[in-house]
Amino acid sequence: MRIITRPDFDGIVCAVLLKDVLDIKEPIAWVEPYELRDNAIMVKEGDIIANLPYVEGCTLWFDHHYSNTPAMKFEGAFAIAPSAARVIYDYYKGRFTKDFVELVAATDKVDSAEFTINEVLNPENHPYIMLYFTISGWNRADKKYWNKIVNLLSEYNISTVMSNAEVKKKCNRALEQDKAFGKMLKEYTVKKQNITITDFRPLAVEPKGNRFLVYSLFPDSLMDMKIRYHNTDREKVIVSLGQNIFNRLGKVHLGHLVAQYGGGGHEGAGSCHFHVSEAEERINEIIKVLIDDVAMH
Repeated sequence: MRIITRPDFDGIVCAVLLKDVLDIKEPIAWVEPYELRDNAIMVKEGDIIANLPYVEGCTLWFDHHYSNTPAMKFEGAFAIAPSAARVIYDYYKGRFTKDFVELVAATDKVDSAEFTINEVLNPENHPYIMLYFTISGWNRADKKYWNKIVNLLSEYNISTVMSNAEVKKKCNRALEQDKAFGKMLKEYTVKKQNITITDFRPLAVEPKGNRFLVYSLFPDSLMDMKIRYHNTDREKVIVSLGQNIFNRLGKVHLGHLVAQYGGGGHEGAGSCHFHVSEAEERINEIIKVLIDDVAMH
């Protein structure tokens, strides 16, 4: 029995919950959604997929993304919920060996981006949010760290987790990155009406940082688009969309929008990818949808 989940905070907490209730010993398979859609991962009987699209052949599936709304029968649970962890928690409620109420509530908060400006600009004062900002699928070399966080959250409270030497180092690094990231956002972001478009394709290496900083820098924007090359394949362009979490007046359902391009997400955020040969055309189509929405509100 193997857990297949996404390397983000929600995916990590999904793994914590599943390992507790099912006593899974096999190593976690950390996977991005496009890898499942591109059939880059072999799914077999006994696999439990969480926070990712459904793949035929798995034994259990848990998710909450609108773009992954099931059209088939399956074992597990799907709900439009704040997090996939919440779906798992509700499914197995009463069977856990530990109290995960606080952890799941924190996962709901970060995965639905229910942040204040203070929490975005000063995450070091908010332990769960600070931990969230240390976890990213950008660097597969972090796999040991993701596994470590699963183990720490399985055994200890958040204060003990945050006192771990490696976690402290990751937190300090994330705060340093955010300072540089803010400057890069200002340089590579343009506004079209109330849409911000950040294009990091001119850079050899995409800068990393707090993805919500753009909303504090452009508080009157409604939607944000970020464009970048895939980490290892410059023939692939990644487009990420998000509602301004401090100005939620945009009405486009982003998960539905990116699903039309083979992507995934939920109401407030989503992503998709294109071959470079069609990227500009598709990006302009998406921008038009967002601008037309802004013009209506």
